Amino acid sequence: MVKIDLTLDAKGMACPMPIVKTKKTMKSMDSGKVLEILATDKGSTADLQAWAKSSGHQYIGTETEGDVLRHFLRKDGAGSPEETITIPEIVLTDFAQKVDSDENLTILDVREKDEFEEAHIPGAVHIALGDVETRMAELEKEDTIYIICHSGRRSGIAGDLMAKKGFDKLYNVVPGMRDWTGKTV
Repeated sequence: MVKIDLTLDAKGMACPMPIVKTKKTMKSMDSGKVLEILATDKGSTADLQAWAKSSGHQYIGTETEGDVLRHFLRKDGAGSPEETITIPEIVLTDFAQKVDSDENLTILDVREKDEFEEAHIPGAVHIALGDVETRMAELEKEDTIYIICHSGRRSGIAGDLMAKKGFDKLYNVVPGMRDWTGKTV
C-alpha cells in the first residue's frame, strides 16, 4: 500500500484538466511526497504516465475502483526532468483547410481507443499516447505529421516524445477533436 500525502479529486474532468490540476498541485508539494489523483477520464492513465516521465516525477501506478481511477505520483521521484521539446502548433482552422484540400496528410490521433472509435478524421493513424513510445517506428520520420488528440495536451506530449527520437516535421493540432467540425468516420 502506497502512503498518500495528498489527494486530488479530478473526477468528471476531461483532458487536459486532470493534468493541469495535477501540475498545479505538484508545485505546492515537497519532494518525495505522493499525490493520489482520482479521475474518471480513461485517457488520464496515459496522460499522467507521459507527463510524469517528462517532468521528472515518478508514476507509481493506477488502481481501478468501479469507474474511478486512482493514480499515484511521487514528486521528483524519477530524478531530474528530461528536456522538453515544444513542437510547433497549427490552429484547427488552418489544419481543417489542409484536410479539406485533399492533401496527402499524415495525421496521428493519440486519443484512447474508445475516443478514436467514436469519431476520427478519415485516414488518421491511431496510436494512443501510452503506445507512442513503442510504436512510433510505424511512422516515417521524413513525413510531416499532424498530431491530434482531444484538446492539444496529449498530442503535445506525443510530439515531445517523437521529437526526441528524431522526428522533426511535427505539428500539434490545437485545440483538437474537441472542436473539430469536419468530416469524421
